[in-house]
Amino acid sequence: MEGHFLTDRGQVRSHNEDSGGIFYNSNQQLLAVIADGMGGHQAGDVASQLAIDLVRDKWLPQTGISSPEKIETWLSNTVSEVNHSIYEYSLKNKECEGMGTTIVIAICLEEFVTIAHVGDSRCYILNENGFKQITNDHSLVNELVRSGQISEDDAEQHPRKNVLLKAMGTETNVSEDILTVEWEAGDRLLLCSDGLSNKLNDEDLAAFIREAKDLGDIGSEMIELANERGGEDNISLILVQHDSSLKAGENE
Repeated sequence: MEGHFLTDRGQVRSHNEDSGGIFYNSNQQLLAVIADGMGGHQAGDVASQLAIDLVRDKWLPQTGISSPEKIETWLSNTVSEVNHSIYEYSLKNKECEGMGTTIVIAICLEEFVTIAHVGDSRCYILNENGFKQITNDHSLVNELVRSGQISEDDAEQHPRKNVLLKAMGTETNVSEDILTVEWEAGDRLLLCSDGLSNKLNDEDLAAFIREAKDLGDIGSEMIELANERGGEDNISLILVQHDSSLKAGENE
C-alpha cells in the first residue's frame, strides 16, 4: 500500500495540535492514524502525540493479523488502552487537565480496510461506487442532523459546530465506532482532521482524490486550498492507495 501523511499549522493557530503517521508492522501491514488534539495551552499537542505514539508502539511489533474480526478486536482494545493512558496522564499533570483528542485509525490489508474512530476526524473512500464518507462524526451538530432537528446546510453554520460528543482521554472509558469495508486495486482512502473537512466539501474532496497524480501532490493541493479559504484550524490528512498499476482516475 502507498500512503502519504501531511499536516499544516494553518493560517491562524500559533502551533499545531494535530498529529499522525503511517506505520508498518513486522509483516508490512499498513496502519494510518490521525489525531486532532484539544485542551488549554499546549495540552492538545500532548494528547494527540501521546495517542499516535501509543498506537504506533502497539502496532509495530504485530506479526500480522489476517481477519477482520481479529483486527476489530485489536483496534477496540487499543482505543481503550490509549484512552485510559491519556486520561491518566491528564490526572497526573495539572497543566494537561481536561485535554483530549479525536482519533481515526485505518488498517489496510489486501482485501479490506478496518477503521476505528472517536470524535470528528474522518475517513472517506473512493471506489467503483464513487466517493463517500464512511465514518460518522461524534459531534453535536451531526446528532442534530441525524435526528432531523437541523439540515446539513444548517449544520455548516451552526454556532456549536465544534462541540464533540466523544473524545479520547476526557473520561475513564470511551466507545469507538469500528467498521470494515472491502477495497480493491486502485481504490483510495482519505483520513483527515476537521481542519480540512470544514474547508473542503465532499465535492471538493472527491475532485482532488480522483486526480491521476502523486498522492503527496494531491494532499498538498488540498491543504493549500484549505489555507486559501481561511485556514483557521490545523490541517492534517492521510491518503492511501491500494497497490495497483492503475491510477484512480483510470479504472472508473
